[in-house]
Amino acid sequence: MRILFVIPYPPGRAPSQRFRFEQYLDILTAAGHQYRLAAFLSVATWDILYKPGHTAAKALGIIGGFVRRIGLLFQVPAYDFVFIHREAAPVGPPVFEWFIAKVLGKKIIYDFDDAIWLANTSEANKIVTGVKWHHKVADICRLSYKNSCGNAYLAAYARQSNPLAIINPTTIDTVHLHNRVRDQAGSGRLVIGWTGTHSTLKYLDQVVPVLAKLEQEGLDFEFWVISNQPPALPLRSLVFMPWRKDTEIADLLGFHVGLMPLEDDLWAKGKCAFKALQYMALGIPALVSPVGMNTEVVQHGHNGYVCTTPAEWEASLRQLLADATLRQRLGQAARSTIEERYSVVANTPNFLALFS
Repeated sequence: MRILFVIPYPPGRAPSQRFRFEQYLDILTAAGHQYRLAAFLSVATWDILYKPGHTAAKALGIIGGFVRRIGLLFQVPAYDFVFIHREAAPVGPPVFEWFIAKVLGKKIIYDFDDAIWLANTSEANKIVTGVKWHHKVADICRLSYKNSCGNAYLAAYARQSNPLAIINPTTIDTVHLHNRVRDQAGSGRLVIGWTGTHSTLKYLDQVVPVLAKLEQEGLDFEFWVISNQPPALPLRSLVFMPWRKDTEIADLLGFHVGLMPLEDDLWAKGKCAFKALQYMALGIPALVSPVGMNTEVVQHGHNGYVCTTPAEWEASLRQLLADATLRQRLGQAARSTIEERYSVVANTPNFLALFS
């Protein structure tokens, strides 16, 4: 098969692309398929997209993306499948998707891993949120041959428009990338960690009072935050580490415990437990809120802890900080969960079946 990947961001930059399909590209080639990646944004535009200012350059970058998309339509007939991740264009109605499906008659595999039909406004995207056309998601689901959805909640939404909705979880490459395991018995200061982008830093608010209480009691730990922007948190234990692709795994291996708090809202229900998956693949117990896919991935007391109240966050952290053997046992079970259910190896047949 010849497969065209119509994607929003340059290859290798965005986590959603890296962990949903980019890590399967060599597998596609080995299976005899050919592919091409066609990004809407250029590398230059991506590099300034979430930085303040640069308004004119950002606007020109968006216009350039539309020009590339128009040119791409002339090349679409050469492909058997068109795999669209999230959307063909970041603003406006699904014109490109309609043209690909209805005029060119191509089979669209529509892939999404968030509740992107909901407006999720932040400082970075508030200017364009009014023209993003969130409700086009249902239209694209309807136009598609198959829908590739990150979890059951997203698949249930897609099935309202198209019965062909496949749960294709976000997965971890446990062979080539997340291929090391944290030694919980090692010496050194204990590290509680969190990783994520600027848009999810807000979820830390619910655990800050717990961490502050543990600090006040004199518990010796550091709280590492790995992100693209430094957080403003009133914690003495805070250590900010800028996210870097080339040190991502080594930085995460510094954690003894990984946190994934979420707010219980419709947007969070669409989350695919990605932070927890990363921690667990490296043998790091995950503490998560009982929202979305988290309770599917984390089994309380077996491979991590599910925490609802501040008291539960506190109790779970106390246990794990005090007991290296417990961290090791939960971490080993966490790694096994990923290998068996959420790894590239385990999900390869499911992914390849999308193109059939």
